Amino acid sequence: KGVSGARGNDTKTLKSAVLEWLVPRGQALIPPLSRNIKSDRGFNHEVTGVLLCPAGLDWSNVETKQNLKSGETAVRGDQWPMFLYAGYVYDPEDPWTGLLRSEILIFGFKHIFTSPSSVDREPKATCSGNAYLHGMKSMTKASLAYIATQARSSSVFSRTNTVTDSKNFYHSILDLLEDPDESQEVVDLMTWWTRHIFPNSSSSQQCISKNSALSKIQEKCAILQERSATGTT
Repeated sequence: KGVSGARGNDTKTLKSAVLEWLVPRGQALIPPLSRNIKSDRGFNHEVTGVLLCPAGLDWSNVETKQNLKSGETAVRGDQWPMFLYAGYVYDPEDPWTGLLRSEILIFGFKHIFTSPSSVDREPKATCSGNAYLHGMKSMTKASLAYIATQARSSSVFSRTNTVTDSKNFYHSILDLLEDPDESQEVVDLMTWWTRHIFPNSSSSQQCISKNSALSKIQEKCAILQERSATGTT
């Protein structure tokens, strides 16, 4: 019950906050969104629609847009929205590029784990909030999946959603982050996050030295995995 309440409170605090993050600072959201009306959000608004559109689908396509609005195209939890990507750009040739590095996620993490006011500030050596209270000094896989899920659950992206769908969304991201075959990409991602949120943490300053034993081991592992995938010896 306590955990559920905390999740609900996190979602509630993000409601109005996400409205401020949809467009670059200083720009107006057109048309504007009312804080108390949900019917014009999600796929029913051009800005939130393009951010919520599953990566791989073309929001500019009239038929695709209409099918998403009407619900004819059902969106599953493992169909990740564009707002998870840096610059909200998806590369179908390299789906890892920019994944889980968007501004909305960065702002969401700061809002919940440090403090709402920290969104507009550069990270410092010491910070208040949940991260500090729990001794958090680096990004964790579960925290990243949690922030993505909370942002997606925000009423700004309001649409027909079920608990199961949100669970699938959360676990699909966490499963990717815990996949041993994706370990190098995940290490790079976690390091990137830690450097952005906890720049003075020792974890953020760790970098594998070139030509070190560790780098050689990782290089050999990558070669063996590649050979195994291609069936060569």
